[in-house]
Amino acid sequence: MDVLDLTSEYTPADGQLSNCLNHMWTTTKSLTYEQRRSELQLMFEHPGFERLLQMAMDRVGHMNNEDIVYSLLGMVKLGVSQDSRVVQTFLRYSQENLNKLDEKSLSILANCLDSMEDSENVRALKEGMSSVSEANIHSIKSVVALQTIMRLVGKNAPLNFKKKLERKALSMKDQFSLPNAQYMIVTMASMDFCSKPLLDFCSEQMKDNIHAIPYKRLMTLVDSCRKLRYRNIDLLTAISDNMATTIDMWTMKQVVILLPVFKDLAFCPAALMEAFAEKVIANPEALTRKSLLCVLRVYSSLNHDLQHRRQPFLDSLTGAVDSYLPNMSELELLQVVYHLSVMGHFPPAPLELLLHSSTLDKFNNTAPELLQMKANMFRTVDLCLRLDRPPLPRPLTVPQSVLDGPEPPRLKVNPLLSQGLWTVLGDRAESMLQEMVLVENHYYIDAVITKPGLSRSSEAEGEQSSPAESSHRLAVIFQPSTFYSHDKLAVKIRHLKILGYDTVLGKEDELMSEEKWIDFLRRLIFPEHQTSVEQLGS
Repeated sequence: MDVLDLTSEYTPADGQLSNCLNHMWTTTKSLTYEQRRSELQLMFEHPGFERLLQMAMDRVGHMNNEDIVYSLLGMVKLGVSQDSRVVQTFLRYSQENLNKLDEKSLSILANCLDSMEDSENVRALKEGMSSVSEANIHSIKSVVALQTIMRLVGKNAPLNFKKKLERKALSMKDQFSLPNAQYMIVTMASMDFCSKPLLDFCSEQMKDNIHAIPYKRLMTLVDSCRKLRYRNIDLLTAISDNMATTIDMWTMKQVVILLPVFKDLAFCPAALMEAFAEKVIANPEALTRKSLLCVLRVYSSLNHDLQHRRQPFLDSLTGAVDSYLPNMSELELLQVVYHLSVMGHFPPAPLELLLHSSTLDKFNNTAPELLQMKANMFRTVDLCLRLDRPPLPRPLTVPQSVLDGPEPPRLKVNPLLSQGLWTVLGDRAESMLQEMVLVENHYYIDAVITKPGLSRSSEAEGEQSSPAESSHRLAVIFQPSTFYSHDKLAVKIRHLKILGYDTVLGKEDELMSEEKWIDFLRRLIFPEHQTSVEQLGS
């Protein structure tokens, strides 16, 4: 208001118009939300504001380029309509003078366009800026300016241009401050461009300074890693460890928001999960229903062993579940029971409510897109009840009506694994190989190898078996290099053990030679042979 009163009393010079607009915008940034809303309303009602905009539009042809882009930025940030004549006039002048803008002015204009709604004029100016930036990329000297340009060109920029920006950023990495490193990862996510050398460098810069990064930036950083599918174990561990040591600083909501992002990255933040479990044990009432569902999903999915905290943590979650049962939808109830069952925990109250006929009837109206998920969850609960055999007040079974659903999709035999296994078993006639075996109509096993002799578990326990039972069934589960669902893997291994299988996990490694791959499989499947060879060698 003071600025507008002053401009009404004294006519500002051409260069002072952008100063007025930007001083007004800067002032609003320091206000609270309610103060800012009130001040902006007064500003739009003030007769001096319309006069100021008219003066700016009349004199735009006499302004220098920096004043033009600063004025445009100020108007956009103050909320002047993008379709207004004054904003369109400044956009046109920016377009006409695009080739004359220096690095600073280009950066300011890019920041302004990033705040504007998509329109034909905005798109045209962005395309023009991308062309100018690509032609003058060698002259960019500021990291902030480079990042602003990178954000402006966005996802639709040609890959060749993105690589030019990557090379420019790598050439300037010695100039990176800690905020530059943080913002570079966020910028690459906005471009949908994953430069591992650049991401690794930025992660290295940050991992020892996590304590200096505020929560909001930390959340944005981890979410950007998720969008890029970039897993830097050192960086993620540093974040987890720092949050664990400062757990009292964080609210439950802040931790609950961050945990699913770690889950999506298939990273287990062990230290944070243990510290947060203590927080839940101390105050389970602080969990909202939404937070509770999220915590159950994350802890069952990541399958982290909480050791002595496990039972108190599960008991605390169970108490929270029981308090929310009357308000849960049938789908939420199914999710709760599913996640608890995966963790090997079977509280009677939610189980009995889920399997009550009145609840089961509600699943008849399940949306078609949720049928597969519903059937899979019920099948898992059914297997947990039948195989884990939890001690319950009364026997509970899952009716066939909710188990019926789309059949599990038939998976194809993995050619790399198949060829390797046949090579390893080629001279072992006593061993039998079956591929893509479906167990309990739910779990696919990539390969089952039946060998003579007791299973490892039976040998360890000193059990006696009849000749018919003395075969050793080995379930080979092949993990692709892509992310894997830990909860499904954990419960699958648990149930296969109950069914008499020993399980070995093989992980895809595209860099492994064929000879090393065969040797890896041989050691995986016949460890006893490897031990005997080593003993002979010694």
